[in-house]
Amino acid sequence: MAHSIIARCEAKGLRMTEQRRTIARVLEGSDDHPDVEELYNRACAADPRISLATVYRTVKLFEEAGILDRLEFGDGRARYEDAERDHHDHLIDMNSGAVIEFVDAEIEELQDRIARRLGYRLKGHRLELYGVPLNRPDNRKDQT
Repeated sequence: MAHSIIARCEAKGLRMTEQRRTIARVLEGSDDHPDVEELYNRACAADPRISLATVYRTVKLFEEAGILDRLEFGDGRARYEDAERDHHDHLIDMNSGAVIEFVDAEIEELQDRIARRLGYRLKGHRLELYGVPLNRPDNRKDQT
């Protein structure tokens, strides 16, 4: 990542209050895909004066400024990650809700090939795979 979330917010002219800075630091320290409730819990641990409404407003502001990407994995919760993270795709465990980030050169090449075959140059993509673990006995019927 070239610059911190705070630096990118300041470069875009966003007013950075101390509470927004705290939320930005929490986001930078996240290696998962937190929703607003989880961000609120983490931010409150750093600054108990932060309200849930402040977290909602800040996340919306950061998203509109292109600082955060909003992710929806079909569980009814919007989750967030830094928009400048290195490219990756997601595998969502449908049993636990866990989100696994991965990069696969073959998938990347296949997507480029498909775009070229259809007459396009790929500028970006988002891939989400949904699955259940193979090693769980209650999922054996899903292995076909």
